[in-house]
Amino acid sequence: MQGSSSSSRHVLAILLIILQITSSIAKTFSHKPYHTEYIRSSCTTTTYPRLCYRSLSIYASKINTSPRLIAHTALLVTFRASKSTSRLMRKIARTHRLKPRVAAAMADCIEVIDDSIDELQKSIGEIVRIRRSNFVLIMSDLQTWVSAALTDEDTCMDGFSGRAMNGYAKMMVRKRIVKIAHLTSNALALINNYASSQILD
Repeated sequence: MQGSSSSSRHVLAILLIILQITSSIAKTFSHKPYHTEYIRSSCTTTTYPRLCYRSLSIYASKINTSPRLIAHTALLVTFRASKSTSRLMRKIARTHRLKPRVAAAMADCIEVIDDSIDELQKSIGEIVRIRRSNFVLIMSDLQTWVSAALTDEDTCMDGFSGRAMNGYAKMMVRKRIVKIAHLTSNALALINNYASSQILD
């Protein structure tokens, strides 16, 4: 009898553990798909939806279904990518013997990307200050600054146009600048979505 009772308790303990694990898995998958689906849906309004989803879906639990948080996160992702690109360009300028024209284009590009970083940083600082009383004003500032950041990135690429600029520096800069320009474009689209929603959260 004692063996039977002990065996029953053992089986019951295993069943309880299985139920706890099942419950934990159910909670994980009951929320995450909903949040990632919100990101997928929001990203369809951007110019580069696949990049948008890929760069933001990992923050799904933080973003939840908030228009402000998805725009804020997009700005942060773009800001970090821009900082990384600026560091890379400075490294290339220091460690590679660039032709004078390429070196000048690199210096100009670093300058305008730093301007872009400043504009993104201001945007990140302002979006967290949004209230009903200042919503329209701050949204206007965000749209202006992020549009300016996108223009700066285009200016950088213009400096590397032409066959004379071909080479490692152009290849690396183009690859990075194109990515941050796409991220910036997506962030601007999400900011515009937020402006249209007028949802305060």
